[in-house]
Amino acid sequence: MVSARATAWAGTATLVIAFALSLAIGRYPLDAATALAVIAAKLAPIKPWWPPIAESIVFDLRLPRIGAALLVGAALSASGAAYQSVFRNPMASPDILGVAAGASFGAGCGILLNWNVAAIEASAFALGLAAAGGTTLAGALRKGGDSALTMILAGIFIGSLFSSALAILKLAADPANVLPAITFWLMGSLANIDVRELALAAPPILVGFALVWALRWRLDALTLGDDEALALGVNAPRLRLCIVIGATLMTSACVSIAGIIGLVGLVVPHLVRPFCGPSARKLIPLSALTGGVFLLLVDDFSRTISSVELPIGVLTSLIGAPVFLYLLSTIARKGF
Repeated sequence: MVSARATAWAGTATLVIAFALSLAIGRYPLDAATALAVIAAKLAPIKPWWPPIAESIVFDLRLPRIGAALLVGAALSASGAAYQSVFRNPMASPDILGVAAGASFGAGCGILLNWNVAAIEASAFALGLAAAGGTTLAGALRKGGDSALTMILAGIFIGSLFSSALAILKLAADPANVLPAITFWLMGSLANIDVRELALAAPPILVGFALVWALRWRLDALTLGDDEALALGVNAPRLRLCIVIGATLMTSACVSIAGIIGLVGLVVPHLVRPFCGPSARKLIPLSALTGGVFLLLVDDFSRTISSVELPIGVLTSLIGAPVFLYLLSTIARKGF
């Protein structure tokens, strides 16, 4: 097994390369060296040799999009790793537990009612938390048998319920303006994210991540069972609630600005786990790093694969589906 430290260094190096590459990719030709010089000129006295439009491209278009890709990818992956650890369930993720569907319905309501970004985030968080609470409650009510399977089935049911509600919402939307906005947003995209939206989404994502980060070492105690965790001084129900709130806050904020970006929170932690082991202390930060780089590279691919930009949510589903099937077969043979 490759050490977690080596994996972190490799991920950091990949992040730096992907960042420089992403600055250079776009409709307007701009090499990475020039783009980095434009950024450095804000910090050091560098005489500009680039056209004035280069600064607008870097600071108004590419940097906000790169920041959004890194932030959303890291948040979804970290929340997926947190859900899998806290529920001791390899299939737990924002998608499977119905959190993404609940947050989508909340954000859809905000778009339909023409709310501002902050109100849309609040609505997405409230309904995402409601979905997570319903799924968790269903798993807790199961006495005997496979509570993990019960929770997955409950998540599928709750996700279908919110998806149906969102479909009804689309029927009530104005077909000329609001309906296309909701439909395109559901596909998942980072194309229209600007500095203002990124600034509004970053605080709840960072707060949720900070909560999960601060409690990540306690998650390992849950693998021993609630009674053993209590003997170690860990209140298991309270810990689960805090982790679910933090992970749901991250997921809801991501959904409110980027739409549905599926399978990232499910697949990335499984890709990282062979390199760092099951310990949440290493799994959560490495999942966040890998998820940010992964979504940034997928976004670069979506911008360059054709003349028409493909929604990033469609690409992550296409890439993640076969990986998910492979992981499912591996888990079925070897266990979590």
